[in-house]
Amino acid sequence: MKTIAIKTEFIKLDALLKFSGLCETGGEAKNAVQDGLVKYNGEVCTLRGKKVRPGDRVEFDGAVIEVTGA
Repeated sequence: MKTIAIKTEFIKLDALLKFSGLCETGGEAKNAVQDGLVKYNGEVCTLRGKKVRPGDRVEFDGAVIEVTGA
C-alpha cells in the first residue's frame, strides 16, 4: 500500500494516478479510468474527474493508494 498526502480538500482521480507515479502521463491515467481499470473505495470508477479525498482508497494495476491529509 502506498500513502499519498494531499494539501488540498481533494484531488481528481486521474491526477492522483499521475501524481502517485502509477501512470506516466495524464493521458494514460485518463484511459485507465475510462477503461474501468481503477477502483475507488472498492468499486470500479470510470469518472476521471472523481474527487478523491483523505480517507479514500484507490486501486490500480495491483497497487493500492490511500489518500491522507497533509
